[in-house]
Amino acid sequence: MSEHNQVTMTTMEYGPDRPKAENPVKIEDLTFRDGHQSLFATRGRTEDMIPVAEMMDEVGFWAMETWGGATFDTMHRFLNEDPWERIRTLKRYIKKTPFSMLLRAQNLVGYRNYADDVAKAFVQRAAENGMDIFRTFDALNDYRNFETVVPVIKEYGKHFQGCICYTLTEPRMGGDVYTIDYFVQKAKDLEAMGADSICIKDMAGLIAPYDAYTIVKALKKAVKPPIHLHSHFTSGMSSMSHLKAIEAGVDIIDTCMTPYAFRTSHAAIEPFVMALLGTNRDTGFDIKHLAKINAVLEKEILPKYKHLLDDSKVSIIDINVLLHQTPGGMLSNLVNQLKEMDALDKLDQVYAELPKVRKDLGQIPLVTPTSQIVGIQTVNNVLFDDENERYKMITGQVKDLCYGLYGKTAVPINPDVQKKALKGYERGEVPITCKPAEVLKPELDKAKEDVKGLAVDLDDELIYALYPVTGKKFLKWKYGKEEPPEEVKPRTMENVKTEEDLVRKAKAGLLVEKPEKEVPEKTENTRTFNVFVDDEHFEVDVDEVGGPPAITYAQPVAAPSKPAPAPSKPAPASKPAPPPPQQPLKPVAPAPSPDTGKPTEGTALRAPMPGMIVNYIKQVGETVSEGETVVILEAMKMENALPAPVSGTIKTINFNSGDSVTKNDILCVIG
Repeated sequence: MSEHNQVTMTTMEYGPDRPKAENPVKIEDLTFRDGHQSLFATRGRTEDMIPVAEMMDEVGFWAMETWGGATFDTMHRFLNEDPWERIRTLKRYIKKTPFSMLLRAQNLVGYRNYADDVAKAFVQRAAENGMDIFRTFDALNDYRNFETVVPVIKEYGKHFQGCICYTLTEPRMGGDVYTIDYFVQKAKDLEAMGADSICIKDMAGLIAPYDAYTIVKALKKAVKPPIHLHSHFTSGMSSMSHLKAIEAGVDIIDTCMTPYAFRTSHAAIEPFVMALLGTNRDTGFDIKHLAKINAVLEKEILPKYKHLLDDSKVSIIDINVLLHQTPGGMLSNLVNQLKEMDALDKLDQVYAELPKVRKDLGQIPLVTPTSQIVGIQTVNNVLFDDENERYKMITGQVKDLCYGLYGKTAVPINPDVQKKALKGYERGEVPITCKPAEVLKPELDKAKEDVKGLAVDLDDELIYALYPVTGKKFLKWKYGKEEPPEEVKPRTMENVKTEEDLVRKAKAGLLVEKPEKEVPEKTENTRTFNVFVDDEHFEVDVDEVGGPPAITYAQPVAAPSKPAPAPSKPAPASKPAPPPPQQPLKPVAPAPSPDTGKPTEGTALRAPMPGMIVNYIKQVGETVSEGETVVILEAMKMENALPAPVSGTIKTINFNSGDSVTKNDILCVIG
């Protein structure tokens, strides 16, 4: 530890009354957003933040991240919660600590670039609803995608934090793309845009301690805005990297409360409070107060979410992230996708294919949405490619990336992949070089018209504009047009206790409780039987209620005589029945028509993977040519255009927009 960070022994006090440090490190808490997003798929509910909200407000955090990232998507899709209401509700309990959100620049809180009118309206409403700090990043580090949202942030007098997505092509910082010069230049670009602070956003936990020291030193020398380090714990290095960054003079670091820390989340705050105690970077936090918050989180909140935690691993770190660089949340999604497709045995092939796809797509950083773009395309390649063809099923988002709709990649995209992706692409086969938003038509007026009579304000309209399929479904739940399904309703501690009690009984062999009955006395009717089960013998007494039955005998009828059969050889041992043949994909047995219930002759278009129906491009009665897109299937938030297996007429459509499907479900029949 450097000289100015050495401990002054006389100030070793636990409480908040110890002398203030010369240069205390500032802390942003991520518990209410990235903590639960990383550990249990962003399923944390607002009602489970309220019990500790006021206590968290007393800690002294520089900011609390409460919104953005995947929360907007998950809340309306899986929790039946209005995302805008979370900001307003938490503001009633957290009155001193600024709120921070993760904004994906022109992607906002979605997975594609939205038109400027939607982007401006979204940032306006986020500011008006109570957001204070806009942590803004672009997955490609293409800051042209900041040009629409940053002026709105500034107009509302809010804090614009510009991010540099940290990524590598080598095990350590260097190589031919992501060098120290690259990161310094990006910081200068952000400073020129008016960034109030600059964040090194290490979404996969790749930054090594001495690289963290080097980059923070370089950025502190090159630019004036405060430097903020965000690094996930996934690889196990982040606590060390944070400490080295603190030694290098970093201004702000990100942490979580201990119950929401580690694994694919972030380093915990409490060890830093103790490690820096009495130094000139002392946080000033009260460790006893933090312990009280942790007790509530551990005992009253987390039990509701333990069923979502991945307990399949003993280790709390994943060193493989240094090889495939996939953020933890994305990796768990890939594993779940492979499980649903009965292809988990191909995980190693996915690991091997990931760097190849990433290189083909321009060595892009792996952060939402590019981590999903690369990850799902990798799965598609592993599952559907063969020795004759690569990139057989290209997602809509890869096509958009190759066209330039996400921005400029760090290095050029593989021209062969780009050409294949853009063949027949609806916007054109020549990629753009301008800012992506320049080719996007306004979207907000159409969105307003689509939900007229359902949405009641601009917030509702934006939910639909960002997520047309699931957003409309949520608005129907919100306003009582449809009954929300059971799976979106909250779990209670009573639910948890009931389940735990069932598990306890099962382990004790008490799951099936036998009602106690009075044992009757045996009568003279009791008879004893020998019962043989495999190689075991049981002696069983049977006492028929009501006495033995009356038995009558029927006179046997003589069977007609037959000539004695000729002696034959013993019958050969029977062979095991052959396994049933696999059901062919096409043609298929006639599928029932949803209108008549009668079989419909034709060729089925089946779901190649589990997902959600976005929409059907073709309707019943329309003609389609072989290879023409019939339906858009969303799998892990990426869209796949499914082509017609044959030419013909759409005879039946078996699902609706927003429906979930499993692998091999018949989506439609072509005859």
